[in-house]
Amino acid sequence: MNEMTSIQTTLKDWETDQEVRWCPGCGDYAILKAVQRTLPAIGADPANTVFVSGIGCSSRFPYYVESYGFHTLHGRAPAFATGIKLANPELDIWLVTGDGDGMSIGGNHTMHLLRRNLNCQIMLFNNEIYGLTKGQYSPTSRVGTPSPSTPGGSVDRPASPCAFALGSGARFVARGYDISKKLPEVLQAAYEHKGAAFIEIFQNCIVYNKDRFDDFTAKPVADDNQIWLEDGEPLLFAKGTKGLAMDRDACCLKIVDVVDGDWQAAGVTVHDVKNRALAHMLIDLRVAPRFADFPMALGVIYDDPRPTYEEELLGQDAKSREGKDTDLGKLLAKGQTWTVEG
Repeated sequence: MNEMTSIQTTLKDWETDQEVRWCPGCGDYAILKAVQRTLPAIGADPANTVFVSGIGCSSRFPYYVESYGFHTLHGRAPAFATGIKLANPELDIWLVTGDGDGMSIGGNHTMHLLRRNLNCQIMLFNNEIYGLTKGQYSPTSRVGTPSPSTPGGSVDRPASPCAFALGSGARFVARGYDISKKLPEVLQAAYEHKGAAFIEIFQNCIVYNKDRFDDFTAKPVADDNQIWLEDGEPLLFAKGTKGLAMDRDACCLKIVDVVDGDWQAAGVTVHDVKNRALAHMLIDLRVAPRFADFPMALGVIYDDPRPTYEEELLGQDAKSREGKDTDLGKLLAKGQTWTVEG
């Protein structure tokens, strides 16, 4: 958990005087409000909070949160975040990126931040399109996506941000979507995790990729096509009438019917956030073509902390100085020296 002195703030304390410049109806507005609601709930201090972004629609975020912020280079926000955290480990860092910024030009930087386990929260807004640069297809765009750069439809197989994060060594992986009332809960869980916390947030781009996620977010289908995960609770959806059980022969999850609420008799699996193999299976649901008819797994998928990058690096540095004279002047004057005159 991030160790900060809790203070009392309200949503208004986290709003700036800047005009919010996203397209009317953009899902980023809802994400901004979710974050501004979360920050008072976790007792965050604006004086110790830093938002770091790269380039893209999502990367305007630091302008709209009343705290410190860096709007950096395309894909390089993780590098800036790493430097900021090492310079002052007490700061609470939120990294804001998108599917293009974080999964394409910045993919390598995102990977290294995750494998190092820097203590920060990474919010990746996934709208499956390049919104800022007029609608080209992105690394997460689905096969067949028409765009100015793919007029005949994309033939690329999309990247899965959560699978990428887990494969990069992330110790916390979660999902939510822009207008979900549960998004602040997911953000709070990410904050409480000590280490790199990766949250994929599905975000509706109303101009270039409108209603892309309606297949599981629209109200008529949400109950059947979403499964919200809770540690220690059975994997139930469709108002408890269906669940996910382990198909031991195929080594994957399967959908089972739950009669009269008896999920044990149906063999429904209980969610375990520390089970990495289960996390891999849940991430694939509705994303991998083989599991297209399954519900989308939302909430905390994986949460298994380990020591953070800054703890280990700065601890190593402190240990190397034990019992040593750290006088820089003496070090420079040590050994053979020359005096240059005239």
